[in-house]
Amino acid sequence: MSHQTEADRVLRSLGGACIEHDPDVLRSVLDRVGDKWSLILIGLLGKGPMRFTELLRTAPGISRRMLTLTLRSLERDGLVKRLIYPEIPPRVEYEVTPFGRSLSEPVLALTRWAADNQETIRTNRRAFDEAAGLDIDDLD
Repeated sequence: MSHQTEADRVLRSLGGACIEHDPDVLRSVLDRVGDKWSLILIGLLGKGPMRFTELLRTAPGISRRMLTLTLRSLERDGLVKRLIYPEIPPRVEYEVTPFGRSLSEPVLALTRWAADNQETIRTNRRAFDEAAGLDIDDLD
């Protein structure tokens, strides 16, 4: 079987999503869901609207710049909404949209899978590292 034929078979087994839809959009969505901050911010905002400084305090380790970039990307994708209140000084809050909330079910399913299989993954990693002669303390 040629490499191309095998790749086509794998793509078709994934429901054809990679063939039938724009792969760049799919990749960017998966990148968004898989990045370090997006799901954390959506989870925090799922509890209710928050101001930028609240998010900065609540998301440990995020920089101002990364928070700004991530919120902007989430807003662009329609997962988060930016609310500007006409006050002096202006007040800005962010909230998760219904579309953003729809992401929680598949993410929770993935989280449950990871939790249910963490020992198997840890065992597999140790076996691989030992077989490869790697220092297992360096690669978790």
